Amino acid sequence: MMNWMLTSEFVRKTQLEADQIAARQIQQTLQPGKERLEELPGYQLETFYKPFREVGGDYFDVIELPGKRTLFAVADVSGKGMPAALLAANIQALVRSISNLEADPIEMARQINKHLCRYTPSDRFATAVFIVLNRETGELTSVNAGHNAPIVFGSGSVKELEATGVPLGLFPDATYEDRKAVLDPGAALLIFTDGFTDSISGENAEERLREALADTSGETILTLKSLVDPRFNEDDVTILLVKRDANAAFQSRRG
Repeated sequence: MMNWMLTSEFVRKTQLEADQIAARQIQQTLQPGKERLEELPGYQLETFYKPFREVGGDYFDVIELPGKRTLFAVADVSGKGMPAALLAANIQALVRSISNLEADPIEMARQINKHLCRYTPSDRFATAVFIVLNRETGELTSVNAGHNAPIVFGSGSVKELEATGVPLGLFPDATYEDRKAVLDPGAALLIFTDGFTDSISGENAEERLREALADTSGETILTLKSLVDPRFNEDDVTILLVKRDANAAFQSRRG
């Protein structure tokens, strides 16, 4: 009897370890590899990701598109843990598949929304933002599906890319619009999930964030990371920072 109990406990622990390894592998696929973050001449990409549990429901990606364009995709799935991670992995697969055929962020949001409405439980949804960057001109084309507004900032100006539609997976016939902005030389684009802003302590988290964006030390990502207070952190945290080189316009003319 004792041997059977020991064997059963060993099997249980082995299975738990295998599940944890599988969970970590799933989580690793939800962020782009380091090589993708280094393939943007004229731009610098910095990221920070901190899951609340072993796995989380935040997803972000950086995808090369034809015509010297790049897609930045960030999604935040409702819920936590493995169910959220599996849906995030599903969204990742949809984004990569659709981007191979259709680079229009409006169409991407529309197709993913219809898929989630059809094939996922009614209590599951995701906020998301899809931004296409023209690397030569710095033009940004953004579709925001109920997500925290990405921020374009630099030279004292701040522009928020507000929501242009509802979260994905709520209404099958939902429509989406895009918005245009420009990432000027020396400016930056900040995309994040609500786990980040919800982890900022103090009564005025928005003011503390704006102060961090005004940092001229060149260590913006470190300043942003320092705002995450473990006492208030109850969700996955994702930060994607895209900086355009200050001499990008000169390099473009030379090319």
